[in-house]
Amino acid sequence: VQLQASGGGLVQTGGSLRLSCVASGRTFADYATGWLRQAPGKEREFVASTNKGGGTQYYADSVKGRFTISRDNARNTVYLQMNSLKPDDTAVYYCAADSIMHHIVIMTPDFEGQGTLVTVSS
Repeated sequence: VQLQASGGGLVQTGGSLRLSCVASGRTFADYATGWLRQAPGKEREFVASTNKGGGTQYYADSVKGRFTISRDNARNTVYLQMNSLKPDDTAVYYCAADSIMHHIVIMTPDFEGQGTLVTVSS
């Protein structure tokens, strides 16, 4: 699976952004998908994941209630709606895919796209 993320940018504290990730190469609906992030000078961390059908989501505690992951299997796309952004959300965000959702949660996905930079100014 090839993954192409987009939608990053510069936003003020409290603002919103929506990231998108388009998949190609294999049957998108066969894979759980999710998002990881890595802030400057910090370790990579799990953000959110959704199962193959999109009916189950899992979030890191740091983003719960602010971020929403969703997917459109007809468009081979997974989204991350980010609201109430904080400077601590500044990071490169990577989309990921794996046949097993737990592999995304523990940050060992089979497939990972290039990142998109999100910068939240204070």
